[in-house]
Amino acid sequence: MRQWKGAVAALLVSLMMVDPASAAQALKFSDLRGWAGDDHAAALRTFRSTCSALKGSAWAKVCAEAKAVRDPRKFFETRFRPVLIGGSERALFTGYYEPEIRAARTATGPYRYPIYRKPPEMKSGRKWLSRGEIETSGVLNGRGLEIAYLSDPVEVFFLQVQGSGRLKMPDETTLRVGFAAKNGHKYRSVGRELVRRGHYKAHQVSANTIKKWVMANGNEGQRLLHHNPSFIFFRELDKLPPEKGPLGAMNRSVTAGRSIAVDKQDVPLGAPVWIEKEGAAPMRRLMIAQDTGSAIKGPQRADIFYGTGDQAGRAAGRVRDGGRLIQLWPVEMVKSVSKGN
Repeated sequence: MRQWKGAVAALLVSLMMVDPASAAQALKFSDLRGWAGDDHAAALRTFRSTCSALKGSAWAKVCAEAKAVRDPRKFFETRFRPVLIGGSERALFTGYYEPEIRAARTATGPYRYPIYRKPPEMKSGRKWLSRGEIETSGVLNGRGLEIAYLSDPVEVFFLQVQGSGRLKMPDETTLRVGFAAKNGHKYRSVGRELVRRGHYKAHQVSANTIKKWVMANGNEGQRLLHHNPSFIFFRELDKLPPEKGPLGAMNRSVTAGRSIAVDKQDVPLGAPVWIEKEGAAPMRRLMIAQDTGSAIKGPQRADIFYGTGDQAGRAAGRVRDGGRLIQLWPVEMVKSVSKGN
């Protein structure tokens, strides 16, 4: 047992840069619930879009082979092996989406709440001012950093939480924005804070619940948003085709229903990941790890991209489910991983 754990730890550190304390177990495809019924061709298309960014000869080999595949299911079953990391943990799946929001280029009428470009004095990787300090000090005002203005401060907050969006202008043109930088503070959930204060039970909290509470409670509502010190800056994505999804952490478009955000310390970006999500709308599907999120931590944590618009937002907002997450590694990378317990 000790020898097996040492081999697994060495493999994870050298090839995956995963926490050596994590447990790894090689599985068979027959162990994956619902595997045979998935659309493997759809997963393969999404895999092809970012596999070239994966590092290492094993990944390069399977990526090259993925360019000309006649049988997608056979490709995954012969070139990969399922590996369960952190199997003692219960997975947590949530959802995210790309909002569509009314906005204006200038502060006019109801459009008074700006989203900003990254200020030049803020250095990447260093902690800067918190959300509360930014919004109460006026440090960004009048500097030409405004990209657009929204009519609702809560919409600004949730646009930052999602990290990207489509802004519909008064002339019906669309401006797409995406993540540019963050202020270095860790994300803190305002929904959990509402539960902690006794306003709601955990199962009652949703994005819509938070919006209504903030709008109904004036200054106290604004202070609730300051509970999350993380603040996101945006950039314009004027060259992103309208039919494409928003850009993920790999600077490539993510795909609704096939892309997930993961902790890149535990899951390599671009890798195939089989998910078995429980809850009211169970999901058994081969996804591709193409994004990250400040609240996504650990090998059994994933955020599912549901698409664009209000319907996608409602679907994403209902997801907080258990299950398990299983990575697919190239065969060469799992030869020394035990198939036992």
